[in-house]
Amino acid sequence: MNRPSQILAALLATSTLVCSSAGFAQVAADTVGRTVETTHAPRWPSEPAAPRGAPNVLLIMTDDVGYGVTSAYGGPVDTPNFEALAKQGLRYTRFNTTALCSPTRASLLTGRLPQNVNMGNVTNLPTGYDGYTTVIPKSAATVAETLKEAGYNTAMFGKGHITPEWEMSPAGPFDRWPTGLGFEYFYGFLSADTSLWNPNLVENEKPVEQPDQPGYHFERDIADHAIGWLQRHKASAPDKPFFMYYASGAAHTPHQAPQEWLDKYKGKFDQGWDKVREATFRRQKAMGLIPKDSVLSPRPASLPAWNSLDAEHRKVYARLMEAYAATVAYADHETGRLIQSLKDSGQYDNTMIVYIEGDNGSSAEGGLDGLAFEQSAITGHKETFAELASHYDEIGGPYVYNHFNAAWAWAMNSPYPWWKQIASQAGGTRNGMVVSWPARIRDGGTFRGQYAHVSDVAPTILEAAGVKAPETVQGVKQQPIDGISLAYSFAAPKAPSARRTQIYEMMENFGIYHDGWMAGTLPKRMAWEVGVGEDRKLGVGPENRKWTLFNLDRDFTTANDLAAKNPAKLKELQDLFWKEAAANNILPIHDYSQGAEGRPTLGGNRTEFTYLAPLSHLNEDAAPHTIGKSFTIDADVDLPAGAQGVLVTQGGRFGGYAFYLKDGVPVFHYNAVGTDQFAIRAAEPVTAGHHTLTAAFQADKQELGSGGTLTISIDGKPVSSGRIGRTIRGWMSHTEGFDVGMDTITPVNGDYTIASSRFSGTLRKLEFKLK
Repeated sequence: MNRPSQILAALLATSTLVCSSAGFAQVAADTVGRTVETTHAPRWPSEPAAPRGAPNVLLIMTDDVGYGVTSAYGGPVDTPNFEALAKQGLRYTRFNTTALCSPTRASLLTGRLPQNVNMGNVTNLPTGYDGYTTVIPKSAATVAETLKEAGYNTAMFGKGHITPEWEMSPAGPFDRWPTGLGFEYFYGFLSADTSLWNPNLVENEKPVEQPDQPGYHFERDIADHAIGWLQRHKASAPDKPFFMYYASGAAHTPHQAPQEWLDKYKGKFDQGWDKVREATFRRQKAMGLIPKDSVLSPRPASLPAWNSLDAEHRKVYARLMEAYAATVAYADHETGRLIQSLKDSGQYDNTMIVYIEGDNGSSAEGGLDGLAFEQSAITGHKETFAELASHYDEIGGPYVYNHFNAAWAWAMNSPYPWWKQIASQAGGTRNGMVVSWPARIRDGGTFRGQYAHVSDVAPTILEAAGVKAPETVQGVKQQPIDGISLAYSFAAPKAPSARRTQIYEMMENFGIYHDGWMAGTLPKRMAWEVGVGEDRKLGVGPENRKWTLFNLDRDFTTANDLAAKNPAKLKELQDLFWKEAAANNILPIHDYSQGAEGRPTLGGNRTEFTYLAPLSHLNEDAAPHTIGKSFTIDADVDLPAGAQGVLVTQGGRFGGYAFYLKDGVPVFHYNAVGTDQFAIRAAEPVTAGHHTLTAAFQADKQELGSGGTLTISIDGKPVSSGRIGRTIRGWMSHTEGFDVGMDTITPVNGDYTIASSRFSGTLRKLEFKLK
């Protein structure tokens, strides 16, 4: 607007104001009058306030830690912080989980049976049957969501494993990420497990790189983040209670700990699993954890006696157990720092701490020998004992993903038989739990023998907080809570169990508890026989299974099977099982390979993918699904002389592939885990300038694990070709993602580092085509 126009506009505005001044004054007077007549005191939208005196709640859960692991439960692993809490609080002797990770965690947070919130198996193995989709419904709000709406601040640290795999991409939805399940802050990982040295980290809804600190370890990292969150919470809202869920990564595979902690256990398990289990059993009796007349259940026929092994096997097996023990002990140490921070800030006395050691019994998924790489079982790599032994000095460190053998799992579940996955036997479901709350619980250091289930934890927390389970959450009517609050047991050590019945089903292992009796099926396959390509034994249906029967009130360790002696009681419980199974979304009992067709997926039905810019941490479901297929990768690039870096990669040190340049030479490396490494390299560097680099894999057969030929071409001209002896059969990498223009977390091989992996040229376009 020019100067004359500006002056004219100003004059018109002034004229209008003058002309309307009388009317304006009248309106103002009327408005003032009306305001006086209708005014009210200032008021603001209210925030929910927790009940007066409501406690803070710290919920701690470790991973794959059996009943007989920790010193607090008679085990050989020193856990002084868990033990100190047990002396302060209550030690539950008959607390039960679901025998598997995701189902236990979903039940823990929702207060419902796992199948009633669609978590009948781990999120990696969903099926389309009700109860098994792994999609937690809106009608089952978590305890975090309920407490947040009741005036609590909420945060979660550590392992998730409750998000459907197809919802784990940057596209969301984020409803079933921790931040969508009631946690205002999350720091940890979403999947089943991760390297503790190089974790796949997420903060809230965004992938983040691990902190750059010497000797980094995941357990220290989450403790640091949790302590920092508590300090910020205390400084900002000291009178507002908090709910924190602290889900340690230990001691799921991999068993990894700092060297000084590995050294603490050197030589401590040379006596072998039979004697370690017996010693634990004696301590459990002496401390009053189990009845004096208990009988130690025998070693399963599938496991060897320690004294039947040669010296080399004993040496390697003992080292695997040392790494497991060090991982548990180090995690306890870091958790202890978190608990100490509560004491230092004056919040300890009015904090209810629920500390659960294990989301199931210790895991036998390492098989009879143990594993240098958990991924061997997942990907189809046939790891030998010689290969495992060759990594002896690396066990517990960042370059292996070690898992101890099944016999150690059995020993760590003392005094019970069996292990993780076996929901029909206490070795898979019985875990140690301590509840401490100094302001409320007075008879610290005592035992509680009431029969309890992981679904009981959420209603216990709500009752302690003085918060009722809501009828609706965000407009959605809530389904009944299956759990029964354990608060009745706090001041009544001899009170009868409020829970009279509990049904179990996991990985086709099923059973039922009722009024002191337990009936269940024996496993139809071992825990290490569930990998890709294993015999699923699909012909052995639920009706063909062998049942056992135990009177738990008289036989605490389930050493005396009464099925043959009391067929009437067995039949009674079998009938009750099928009735409860029908009422709780457990039927049909099925293998996870049945009903998986039609599973939701972001990338599984696509054959072409185009990437125009670098990206990182794309989850496996959203990435190209190369397993069992031929594929072609075309990279349209501008190269400097001696170009370096990654064009595209998926996975990392523990399985995956990478197409990259090293000193200008195109290379394709396929890491099929362990000794199965295949590299195809061009003979000469690519000249500087604009080029199309191609890696084309032609599978011998369109089937899982098929080998094939990989050809590298430059501008359409083949320059190198070679064999990839075999490909991955299962997940490409459940611990690392898909990256374009760089690599993250760990490299696929030693040709480059993460720091040097960024592509030095310009990536115009990368096309990925599946055949």
